[in-house]
Amino acid sequence: MLPSFLKPRPTSRLQGRTVYLRPPKLSDHRAWASLRGRSRSFLEPWEPIWPEHDLTRAAFRSRLAAYAREIELDEAYPFFIFRRADDALVGGVRLFHVRRGVAQTGTIGYWIGEPFARQGHARDAVETVIRFAFKGLGLHRLEAACMPENTPSAALLLKCGFSEEGYARAYLKINGDWRDHRLFGLVAPE
Repeated sequence: MLPSFLKPRPTSRLQGRTVYLRPPKLSDHRAWASLRGRSRSFLEPWEPIWPEHDLTRAAFRSRLAAYAREIELDEAYPFFIFRRADDALVGGVRLFHVRRGVAQTGTIGYWIGEPFARQGHARDAVETVIRFAFKGLGLHRLEAACMPENTPSAALLLKCGFSEEGYARAYLKINGDWRDHRLFGLVAPE
């Protein structure tokens, strides 16, 4: 683990081409809950089962506390994705399972609200997090995974420079079932 005085603190924006990323804050709750609620049927097939009270302010506050602990421990870096043109919240991207020592690696996950899907925002956000991970955090390798039928997500990862590295049976419990996943990796450029 990095000493606390060396840890990058993503307290401000990370700039992409058409989006910017920043850590979530309590004032984002209304926009986040609205976007997630409107996009529920679009997102549920690709995510773990949502807790019954997932969109409440209390659950969001707990989520923010967990995020703060993860950042402090250099374990994860969550960001919301905002469209630069109008500051609209369009989704989220998270660098998590950060491992130091001989690994120097992390995993990327992301979601986009249905009204903003397939407009390039996720790609821009993932590319921005890749730069942050390699240049800001000094990581050497990134990993990502998606279900075999999630063709748009696999295409996005390939466009961002990831290579497909394997297939994991019953890898994650998604929407109540253990689901197979395609595995992707990206090594920092020399």
